[in-house]
Amino acid sequence: MDFFNENHVNAAKDLLYKMADDQLIIGHRNSEWTGLGPILEEDIAFSSMAQDKIGQSEHLYNLLHELGEADADTVAFTRNANQFHCCQFVEFPIGEYDFSLVRHFLFDMAEYIRFEMLTGSSYENLARIAKKYKGEIKYHTMHANTWLQQLSHGNEESKARMQSALNDCWNLALGIFERGEYESVLNESGIFAGEAELQEKWLETILPLIEKAGLSVPEKSEWSPVYGGRKGFHTEFLQPLLTEMTEVYSIDPTAEW
Repeated sequence: MDFFNENHVNAAKDLLYKMADDQLIIGHRNSEWTGLGPILEEDIAFSSMAQDKIGQSEHLYNLLHELGEADADTVAFTRNANQFHCCQFVEFPIGEYDFSLVRHFLFDMAEYIRFEMLTGSSYENLARIAKKYKGEIKYHTMHANTWLQQLSHGNEESKARMQSALNDCWNLALGIFERGEYESVLNESGIFAGEAELQEKWLETILPLIEKAGLSVPEKSEWSPVYGGRKGFHTEFLQPLLTEMTEVYSIDPTAEW
């Protein structure tokens, strides 16, 4: 599509920033399982998915560069926490495997649906990226659901831990769908149908899988989405992660590796 007014450009940037920042931060969080996975297979799986996420974020940052923002490395490695647009869910430390797995399930299900919706975007460059990566993310969702089912049907302890992790993750996961100021512009321009529709599709997809696992989500009266990340309000966990993540780049930003 041709961005024929500033509102369209700003709306596209807002969408790209939150998507790219989500992928970059969850990618780095998942990479922390390298060498720590409960079994070798999972060590490799989380490391591989982390690489995928960071690669996806780079392509989204490149789209931002096309729209006038700084290059991908500058955008990824020189901002402070309050300049990031990721949801708070992706910022939390990896914790125990049950937390990381449930986060993986809830987040990647949302991302797969988001990318699937974006394959029909009027923003053709974004639609191409969505088509390129939705298959990759689908494998992430298959991995997450397989382990969710296995551990939930494992034994009494594993099921209890999965239920506890789901309870802990639920309101954080709802924060993925925090509405931005450009929702109506994105919808009307055909760039993206919006967070409300995404959340609805996500619930339709995950609730039967959670029920199949023998788990249950909190009562709707207890739903309290954790918002703020999209507007630059983050947990105490993000800035230390960014400091660690950018340590090498900060030594010499002009170096070629």
